[in-house]
Amino acid sequence: MASGKSTIGPILANTLGWSFFDVDKEIEKQEGIKITQIFKSKGEDHFRSVESKILRNLSEKNNVIISLGGGTIADNNNFKIIKATGKLIYLKSSAETAYKRLRYKTDRPALLVDGEDLPTKEQLLMKINELQRNRKAYYEKSDFLIDTDVETVGRTVDKIAHYIKNEIKPGKKKSEKDIS
Repeated sequence: MASGKSTIGPILANTLGWSFFDVDKEIEKQEGIKITQIFKSKGEDHFRSVESKILRNLSEKNNVIISLGGGTIADNNNFKIIKATGKLIYLKSSAETAYKRLRYKTDRPALLVDGEDLPTKEQLLMKINELQRNRKAYYEKSDFLIDTDVETVGRTVDKIAHYIKNEIKPGKKKSEKDIS
């Protein structure tokens, strides 16, 4: 979450000549409403079900960079799909960096605090830390980690492109999963 996936993913895909997909955007496209509305009107279970179906479909494609929502890998079936069909790249950011990038955003259901549009800094940092703690076990199983707190976008893209070119061999399924 707030690690730079939406910025880095399309640039990386363009650098490699691959396609880029953002799972959250694909969900909104399919459902015809924003994620916050999906959570409010249809619930998280519906959202996660649609998320899994879209992930399965995108994972069948070759030569793609897929930006996952922060919680996508916290589902064991999703995690198995990701690891079986591509490389899991963890764009790591600190809670403080995530806070700076998210402090004015109201489109993140996982960060909303009971009825408040903009949580306090303390509330938001507490939520971010909790989410990072809960997802840490999955993130630590990534194939490649890069800290976006210390790397520029250009260097991050270069490092990931280099990793992909070395890891993806001709004849192998060429599918990448981008995560934070």
